[in-house]
Amino acid sequence: MAEERGMDLRASGLPGDAPVAEAWRQEAITWRNRVMLLLDRLPLPVALCDADGVILLANPAMAAEWGMLSGQMRGRNALDFFRPRATTRLHPIGEAVRLGRRSRYPVEVTWSTAGGVERHGEMDVDPVSDTPDAPPALLLLLRVLGERTDPPAGDVAERPRVSETEARILALTAGGVTTARVAKAVGLTVDGVNYHLGRLSRRWGVRGKTALVARAYALGVLDSGAWPPAAAPEVR
Repeated sequence: MAEERGMDLRASGLPGDAPVAEAWRQEAITWRNRVMLLLDRLPLPVALCDADGVILLANPAMAAEWGMLSGQMRGRNALDFFRPRATTRLHPIGEAVRLGRRSRYPVEVTWSTAGGVERHGEMDVDPVSDTPDAPPALLLLLRVLGERTDPPAGDVAERPRVSETEARILALTAGGVTTARVAKAVGLTVDGVNYHLGRLSRRWGVRGKTALVARAYALGVLDSGAWPPAAAPEVR
């Protein structure tokens, strides 16, 4: 009987020895944690969806486009965030999922950031799975190609729009708080905070935290009359 049980286990591909099974489980957890750490550090916006486009996970760079935390995107459909320029480009992806094809499908998309900036880019959609017969998932890799830079209407320039998270990061940075403490205060990783700071630096054409904070005050994003530093009333 025991011999038959062992044969059944071997036929099913499952380890018959409990310590071996536990070792496999621990190794799987280790590799999953490594992948999650890699995604957290990756500056390229990445998300993983199920076959229907529901987001299973998103890295900080992807969530930062909307001033969100990674976990806040989970369970939402990717089309809640992106607008394909040609919906017909989605049809081959649906066929690929249905037929089990593995290829890369570029889709031109536009979206509005948390700060109200209209951006455009290209989304690479890759159907992926652990095994050839497993249900596919969709790996999304976003490349930001540009944003609309229409001049503000009227004679008075508008205050640059920043998300609530970006405003908090700027205020804490202006107060001399370390990046690690800023990350803890806003609920991001250190890499997530650096991503926001880097993006603001590129947007405003400055280098370094000192210049970035000075630019935030000059643009009226931070309240020049407040201490500790805080976002301007209109930004809060």
